[in-house]
Amino acid sequence: MTRSLLAGACALAWILMPAAGAHAQTDMVLVPADDASGAADLGASSNAALADDDSQAPVLFESGQLTISQQEEYGEKVLAYDGKQLASNYEVSFDKIVKVGGVNVALVDVGDGGNQCGPAKVIVWKPEGGTIQSITVEQDECGAPPAAISDSAIYFVPYLLPGVSKPALQWSPTDGLTTAGNLTYMPEPGTDWKDVDPSKYDNVVDAFHNEAVYRLAETLLGKEMPEMATSLLVGGGTEKAASGAFYASGCVPHDCGGNDGFMVVDPANHKLYFARRGDKPEPDAWPAVNTWPAEVREAMDKALGSPN
Repeated sequence: MTRSLLAGACALAWILMPAAGAHAQTDMVLVPADDASGAADLGASSNAALADDDSQAPVLFESGQLTISQQEEYGEKVLAYDGKQLASNYEVSFDKIVKVGGVNVALVDVGDGGNQCGPAKVIVWKPEGGTIQSITVEQDECGAPPAAISDSAIYFVPYLLPGVSKPALQWSPTDGLTTAGNLTYMPEPGTDWKDVDPSKYDNVVDAFHNEAVYRLAETLLGKEMPEMATSLLVGGGTEKAASGAFYASGCVPHDCGGNDGFMVVDPANHKLYFARRGDKPEPDAWPAVNTWPAEVREAMDKALGSPN
């Protein structure tokens, strides 16, 4: 999915702001200090074990073991260090071990699972002369952004939906979790209706990356734009109508059938049509559904069907 972020440049252009809206929970975990010799050199073999998601084998880390266990067949999995619980959820998997600021850091993915929802990231480290610590990084109900790792910090740059701004976070062993700056979704400047190409879209939400589409959507939807885009997230490619317009339907992650969306892009006539169905008899529509062409209305009725 297209992301309107210039990753290389934004690190220099971020404007510092308070960390409102970012949720981070720090858990201090005490373990026996039998070996205070400091960080072990883990090497390639430990990262190979981390990558083996099927076996979820114990991983040597700082003179102890990180383990993932599951007591019940359909119960939660538990991440622990030498038997002390660090995190739990239905999906828990080792990611990798990296060195940040000279400190060995283990990264573990922990989440609910499900469509279009990334996991939270659990960071585990041991300060020099200290005890094992962990912090769970999650930015919303759908997990955390992917982690980008540098020599001195780990960055979490959020995926942005149309109309949304979110803080970009950074973590280091010395400073903990802080806000690096604020990112705002923006379309590609200078793109117009002639640039619309549905063959390049993994999801119809990618159409918002076009500036002409984005500006018209902004006019039609106003503050509803993020919610409308969210209702399209769980979906695939587009279909083409006889007129040349293309359309697609989708749903909110973990709420398919309860919060579904529908979007039409008509590049020849510079038109957009949106609909979102919740638990009401008729879907909300932008513009009013009685102004829609018959083929578009028919496609919407077929895609959204009846509410639950």
